[in-house]
Amino acid sequence: MATSLLVAVLGFAGVTHWRASVREAAAAAAFPPSGQFIIVDGRRMHYEISGTGPDLVLIHGASGSLRDLTFSLRDRLTDRYRVIVVDRPGLGHSDPLDDTSLAAQARVIKAGVAQLGVTDPIVLGQSYGGAVALAWALDGGPRALVLVGSPSMPWPGTLDLWYRVTSTRLGRALAVPVASAFVPESYVRAATGAVFAPDPVPPGYEAHLGTALTLRRATLATNTAQVNALRAELVTMEPRYPTLTLPVELIHGTADTIVPLRIHSAPLALLLPDATLTVIDGAGHMPHHAHADRVIAAIDRAALR
Repeated sequence: MATSLLVAVLGFAGVTHWRASVREAAAAAAFPPSGQFIIVDGRRMHYEISGTGPDLVLIHGASGSLRDLTFSLRDRLTDRYRVIVVDRPGLGHSDPLDDTSLAAQARVIKAGVAQLGVTDPIVLGQSYGGAVALAWALDGGPRALVLVGSPSMPWPGTLDLWYRVTSTRLGRALAVPVASAFVPESYVRAATGAVFAPDPVPPGYEAHLGTALTLRRATLATNTAQVNALRAELVTMEPRYPTLTLPVELIHGTADTIVPLRIHSAPLALLLPDATLTVIDGAGHMPHHAHADRVIAAIDRAALR
């Protein structure tokens, strides 16, 4: 009996990793790197650069890639900014880091774009990317921040079941390959819809984003490690926010249930010496798509300030 169970477990594990490998190969073929690479401390960072004007660095949120920011936002900015869009370490086509912290990611992105001559950019971060932008600012460098639906403060309660399951190395080892191999496209579409809600998912967004890239085993493992560590990192960052004297534009939707306004941007605005909070009534977690004009206006204000 024990031998039969062991054989079944090993067989399932083999099928799981084989299927995950097949799906990963298909994702790599369908969504190859769209930009160039910079080497930072021996690790590749994938980026795209376009436009002319003041430097503007765009940092994407959890689970995604720079493709989220090139779908509808980036090309509306290149007439007046030199826009650098990056894949955060371990996501998209950027190599992972041994240290998955916000500060380590910020240092790699800062060092990478410095190779392009970027020294005092405006930095926009969406969702988790906004926390990376805050870590960058605490280390010095940006001339201004634009934070879109970004987590910034420790929150009450716990993360959802997926992140609780993957909060340990064992949990990631068991759950990540199964998710990579067997999560159906219908589930991914539903999850994307929940992130955008109550705003609609723009037509063509999922095909452009390449959701298959987010289901690769290494990407899932990196993302879960980053998100599970986020709250503790924000606890250490919060007391330092009053030292940030640079201009900060905060954009947040009242209907954002992923990163609630009342827990994050609203109290953050009170801590920052030079913050402007733009509240978008009825907007969800992705206002850079559904309400791009408001986000672009905030970027322009940051550039003038």
